[in-house]
Amino acid sequence: MELKEIINREEWENFLLQCAEKTFLQSWNWGEFNSQMGEKIWRLGVYNEEKLIGAALVLKISARRGTFLFIPHGPVVIGGLDGQDKKEILELFLLQLSDFAKGENVSFIRVAPILSDNQENENIFTDLGFRQAPIHMHPEVTWELDITPPEEKLLMNMRKTTRYLIRQAEKNSDIQITISDRIGDIKLFWPVYLETAKRHHFVVFPEKYLETQFNSFIKDKEILLFLGNYKGQVVSAAIFVFWQDICVYHHSGSLSDYNKIPVSYLLQWRAIKEARNRGCRIYNFWGIAPDIETESDAQKSKHPWAGLSLFKMGFGGYKKNYVKTQDFIISKKYWINYMIENIRKRKRNL
Repeated sequence: MELKEIINREEWENFLLQCAEKTFLQSWNWGEFNSQMGEKIWRLGVYNEEKLIGAALVLKISARRGTFLFIPHGPVVIGGLDGQDKKEILELFLLQLSDFAKGENVSFIRVAPILSDNQENENIFTDLGFRQAPIHMHPEVTWELDITPPEEKLLMNMRKTTRYLIRQAEKNSDIQITISDRIGDIKLFWPVYLETAKRHHFVVFPEKYLETQFNSFIKDKEILLFLGNYKGQVVSAAIFVFWQDICVYHHSGSLSDYNKIPVSYLLQWRAIKEARNRGCRIYNFWGIAPDIETESDAQKSKHPWAGLSLFKMGFGGYKKNYVKTQDFIISKKYWINYMIENIRKRKRNL
């Protein structure tokens, strides 16, 4: 096996088309977005006899708490590899990144794996000297839905309440869902997003961040903004990424004064139908609370994401668990970042 930098977009995206486990966080455009945000990026591939078998988009993250190299939802590997193959691939990436670390003045390497959470995959990281990170940066537990069945079957597989609210919303002439590919309409999303962040105590991405992300994906028609209007006012909004055969429910918000009006339910259903029209196979609702297995668990849970998790699970689907985010320590400065992230985790009750 040998590792090379990949500079050809077509080679990168075609390889990812062959991989079952992936998210848009390894897409070419996610790299372009991070580059436009001022982050240094590398696209690396592992080849076995000239065949590309693994790839990783690597970002250099510069934050006040510390500087580190980060692989978001990666490395991505082709199917059929055993644990030893995966370990060798990760080891090659680690050797290269440890080399980069010397010149980039970073204190650690962080990996958010896209590998199923099982003992074999956990051992790969333990054997290579990684330790579990104090926080995650991207979802480690997601809720996904196979949207290939007919619409009626999708509806029948939903929670009874979810199906009822969708049908009620469809009959309500005061509810309108509009779809926008205009970056300027982020201004309509922004106030809804801010209120939601305040209500659920999460840190918002800056408006420039959302606009740059939108701009990076819209040129390939891979992103849309859905606006849920009630009597002419935007009361629910969401940004969806449509990449390869996956649709991801990425950023969202809703106004609490209208939580009894089922606008968000109809918005999700319209997004699911849009994803089907685009040929998507999987609808990824993104992160849910880690301690939830069933709707009953969500109703009882005190996790800050419990309500949102129940909402997502109501559309049907299944839970996916990935190996926890892993850190490889380069220097003692890592422990400053470790302490700060632990404090943030406790404050957010995560």
